Amino acid sequence: MDCKKKKGIFLAGPDTFRIDYIFAKGRRKQYEEVLDMCPDLIHEGNLEEHRDFLRQTEVIVCTWERPILTAEQIAEYLPDLKLLIYVAGSVQTFARPYLERGVRVVSAWGVMCKPVAEFAVGEIIHANKGFYRSLSLYRELGYDAAHWDILKKYPGTYHTKVGILGAGMIGSEVIRMLKACYDVELMVFDPFLPPARQSELGLDRLYSLEEIFSECQTISNHIANNPQTVGMLDYHLFSLMKDNATFINTGRGAQVVEDDLIRALTEKPERSAVLDVTWPEPVRRDLQAMPNVFCTPHIAGFAADEVLRMTDVMLDILKTYLQDGTLRFEVTLEMLKTMA
Repeated sequence: MDCKKKKGIFLAGPDTFRIDYIFAKGRRKQYEEVLDMCPDLIHEGNLEEHRDFLRQTEVIVCTWERPILTAEQIAEYLPDLKLLIYVAGSVQTFARPYLERGVRVVSAWGVMCKPVAEFAVGEIIHANKGFYRSLSLYRELGYDAAHWDILKKYPGTYHTKVGILGAGMIGSEVIRMLKACYDVELMVFDPFLPPARQSELGLDRLYSLEEIFSECQTISNHIANNPQTVGMLDYHLFSLMKDNATFINTGRGAQVVEDDLIRALTEKPERSAVLDVTWPEPVRRDLQAMPNVFCTPHIAGFAADEVLRMTDVMLDILKTYLQDGTLRFEVTLEMLKTMA
C-alpha cells in the first residue's frame, strides 16, 4: 500500500447528527487514521469552498441523509473519485451517477440484513400467536375474553404457513432463521431468485403472491424497492388474506397501496398489519389509528449501538480495499435492478 494516505471526505448534510451517531465512540477518528480526511463535513453548501481538496479526493464516506449529488456535480468537484463507502443500506436513490462514472460503490447491505431479519422473525412469531391483536383485545374486553379469543383464533408457530415476499439478503436471512429454529411451513415469492439460490435456501418451490396471501397465517414483506414493485401489494392481494392473518412490513412502504390495505383491514377487523415502514413516513394518521394496525417508527435496521457493527465492518472493507483493491458488499448497476 502507498504510504501516502488517499484523500477522503465525509459527505453529510449540514447537520452533523447522522455522522455523530454512526461514527460514535471513536469511529470517526478510526476512519481519519486510514484516510487523509477533510477536517470539515462536506455538503452541497460548501462544495465550492473545498474545491481544491475535493479535486484530489478518492474516497467518499457517507451514511443516511447524505446529499444527492448530480452527475455534473460529481464530474466537476470530484473528478478523481474512485470509491464511495455507504455506511448504511440501500443506495437506490443516489448511486447511479457514481456507478455510471466508474466509481465503485460499497454499502452495508450485507451487514444490515441481520438486525432486520431478527426483528422480522420476532414479529412473525408474535403475529402467529396473536400477540398484536391481544394488545387491543385485552384493553377492550378484559383478560378472560381476550385470553380465550386469542387462544381459539391464532395457531402459534407449529406447522404454520408463513409467507416471505422477496428472498434477497434480508428475506434469505429470515428464511434461514425460521428454518433453523421453528417448525413452520414456508411459502416464498421471489420472481428474481435463481434456481441455484433457491436450492441453497432449501426451497422446493416458489409460490405466487395469490397463493401466499390466501393461505398464509403471516406474510412478511422483503421485496426489493424499485419502480416495478411500487404499489404491487394491493386490494386484490389483501382481500385474499385469511380472516385472522397478519401482514408485516419491514421492507419498503411504497410497495403497499395503503388505501387498499385499510379497506381490507376494515372489512375483516380480525386481520392485522404490523408496519415498521410506510410511504410516506411518518405514517398517515388514519392508518395508524386503526385498532388492528400496529406501527413502529422504522426501527428494524439498527438500534443504538447496533449501528457500530455496520461502521466497524465498513472500516474493515475500506482497509482491505486500500491494501489490495478488493471489496466486499460491492454494488453494481446490474444489482440495482433487483436490490432493495
